[in-house]
Amino acid sequence: MSTLAWEPSETTGGERTTRLRRELRAVHALVHRDLLRLAGQRTHTALMLLHPALYLLILGGGLAALIPQASLGVGYQAYLFPGMLMMTVQTPAIMVGIRLITDRESGYLRELLMAPVRRSTLLLGSCAGGTLTAAVQGAVLLGLAGVAGLPYDPVLLGLLLAGMVLASFTVTSLALALAVSLRRAETFHTLLGVVMMPLLFLSGGFFPLTALPAWARALSDVNPLAYAVDLLRRIIALRVPDQAAAAGIEWAGRQPPLLLEAALLMAGGVVALLWATHRFNRPE
Repeated sequence: MSTLAWEPSETTGGERTTRLRRELRAVHALVHRDLLRLAGQRTHTALMLLHPALYLLILGGGLAALIPQASLGVGYQAYLFPGMLMMTVQTPAIMVGIRLITDRESGYLRELLMAPVRRSTLLLGSCAGGTLTAAVQGAVLLGLAGVAGLPYDPVLLGLLLAGMVLASFTVTSLALALAVSLRRAETFHTLLGVVMMPLLFLSGGFFPLTALPAWARALSDVNPLAYAVDLLRRIIALRVPDQAAAAGIEWAGRQPPLLLEAALLMAGGVVALLWATHRFNRPE
């Protein structure tokens, strides 16, 4: 009796283990595909990295002599650096959403859906691949920390990389949540052109949020990019106190705790990914 009673449980446990391995292999395959694409498109990757690097070197260097350090707390290049890190990770993160739409249009997504894995696993693999790709590109731009006057402190660089991974996850999840709701890549591109640049300018990456009018400050309080930039800037201030920039996000005149900002970014990414999974699980 006891032997018979245990056999179904062992069989079920074995099936669950096999299913879990299959799901993990699918995630690994999607992440590997994104890494291969990153390695194979070297010119495209270099051009994406060139954009924020030029902003830091030319815009930051040119305005450094015009913007007084007293108004920012640090030199303008040091102030601009977190914004350039955010600009670096947002582009490859958003590309995940574009690829999802183009895969649907080309029929490649339909082939993926024929795999014996859950739809949510495919979306999770795309999110993980986009997050890792964006973080890798952001890590390359960390090599310009010295240009911004920051030390090459391993702890500082590690914390900045962790912050970029978190920001990449949130932006990737938001891009996927948007992509599963749209059918045409042109619509996605148009919407990004309307939304992403204002979000970037309202992030505090180029100038202090205190310089914005009240209505714009209200928008920045719900802007995930503003929390990501502020998180990176406060990480710098934590490790290099003499590089403490002007306050960014403020609630009732006070800055929220650093860990709370990180938790809000994580929560925003998780909610967006769950919503995207819910929409993606609907049969087409």
